[in-house]
Amino acid sequence: MLAKIAAMPAPYRAIAQRLHEIIRANAPELVPRTWYGLPAYAKEKEVICFVRGPNVFGERYLTLGFNDGANLDDGPMWPTQFAVQELTAADEERVAALLKKAMR
Repeated sequence: MLAKIAAMPAPYRAIAQRLHEIIRANAPELVPRTWYGLPAYAKEKEVICFVRGPNVFGERYLTLGFNDGANLDDGPMWPTQFAVQELTAADEERVAALLKKAMR
C-alpha cells in the first residue's frame, strides 16, 4: 500500500503520505491495504476509506473517499469524497474529525 503512495506524482505523494499518517493516528483500528489498486484502510474486510491519486482517472486532484461502512450519514444527503490539492492544519483537523465520525 505504501508503494502505491510512493508511486504518486508530487505534490500528491506528500499529501497522500500525510493522509496516511492522519488516518493511522485517528483510526488505528483501520488496516492499511490496497483496494482496486488504491491505498485504502479497512475495518475487518470492509474498506472504510481510500485515497485515489490524480493519475488514476486523469483528474487534477487527489481524492479522499469514504465507503458505506463509514458512519458519515448526515440527513438525506452527505459528501463521501473530497478533492484535496493541499492540506492545511484546518484540513487535517477536518479529516481527523471525519475519521472519528466514520468509526462510530
